[in-house]
Amino acid sequence: MSTYIHRLIEPVLKEMVGQFPAVALTGPRQSGKSTLLQKIFPDYAYLTLDDPLLLQQALQDPELLLESAGPRVIIDEIQYAPSLLPRLKMRVDRNRAKPGQFILTGSQQFVLMKGLGETLAGRIGLLELMPFGLEEKTRCPGKEHLAAEPRAAFVDACLRGSYPEPVLQPKLSATRWYGAYVRTYLERDIRSLYDIGNLREFERFLQLLAARCAQTLNMSSLASETGVAVNTIKRWISILEACRIIYLLPPYYNNLGKRITKAPKAYFLDVGLVYYLTGLRDQAHLLQGPLAGPLFENFCVQETLKAFAARGESPRLFFLRTKTGIEVDLLIEGPGPRLHPFEFKLSATPRLEMAEPIRQFRELFAALKPEPGAIVSLAAVSRPLGPDARLLSFVEFLAEVVSKGLPS
Repeated sequence: MSTYIHRLIEPVLKEMVGQFPAVALTGPRQSGKSTLLQKIFPDYAYLTLDDPLLLQQALQDPELLLESAGPRVIIDEIQYAPSLLPRLKMRVDRNRAKPGQFILTGSQQFVLMKGLGETLAGRIGLLELMPFGLEEKTRCPGKEHLAAEPRAAFVDACLRGSYPEPVLQPKLSATRWYGAYVRTYLERDIRSLYDIGNLREFERFLQLLAARCAQTLNMSSLASETGVAVNTIKRWISILEACRIIYLLPPYYNNLGKRITKAPKAYFLDVGLVYYLTGLRDQAHLLQGPLAGPLFENFCVQETLKAFAARGESPRLFFLRTKTGIEVDLLIEGPGPRLHPFEFKLSATPRLEMAEPIRQFRELFAALKPEPGAIVSLAAVSRPLGPDARLLSFVEFLAEVVSKGLPS
């Protein structure tokens, strides 16, 4: 790939490398971790444990591998050789004051985090690189117009996805790329680290989960339709979380009692993968089919996560659904205890009544003192929608609320 697109996370990453003896950069496979690190740290030795020979050496003679690599090393896909971590700890402890000794990457977040927590706690900075966010996409050739066209940005995210390779290679079939990605992901990542059982059942589960994106997670229903036990579904969900394929948005039920739905909502971290797994192939089905609304909501949540991750932040995000039917798609907590409510509507002409869920939420839970909210849509302009909410285009939502931080 000849074109390099600068990533928003670069300043934060450089700052951490200048502060910590080790830094770990996690994120899904093919999100651009290796390309980013080799571009901005060209003087580091680069070792990838995707290479079978290097992996064998890391497992059999880790001291020789590290000794020959030199004082500053990037180790890619460290989760394949967790036995390296104690060796890294010993080297870091010899010179705790020296920053930037090791940069580690991993696409299996939970496996990696467990190992890091046990060996390098207090010695390592943690960041996550996700596929291109909207602002990064607009830096790509032929994508500059997306910043001013919310509808085009949404359609492009579904048809082409946000992973660097299909975004930067317009002649590459996105359908074929995602097909290869799923096969590689299943064969290399899942089967090498986890016991998932029947591969066909797992693929069927993936498709069913994609068709339920932006919905409350119902493991019993998924188990019934897949033909497996609920405990198997729980394990598969955890695997997808660990591989950063999905994100579970928790419900907000702090001090709200039994009135609140407590199951999380499931979102994919790339709506292009949802589009592929559900068999959608053209723009007409995207904008007019039954998945149009959930796909747009998934798109908004994934871009929210990307924007915070690019700043090195882990936001407190929730949704709310009461047993009486009041629902708010996204609650962002902060600064402090403040709650900012958002609704996502796939419409270019939002109506006043669309703000009703936010009004009801602010009225019913007035003790929480929630802030006025916003309806995030494909509209081209912003305007008030009454005292409880305003209309925001998706592009303005990212720029004003997420990228620049919530109002204090």
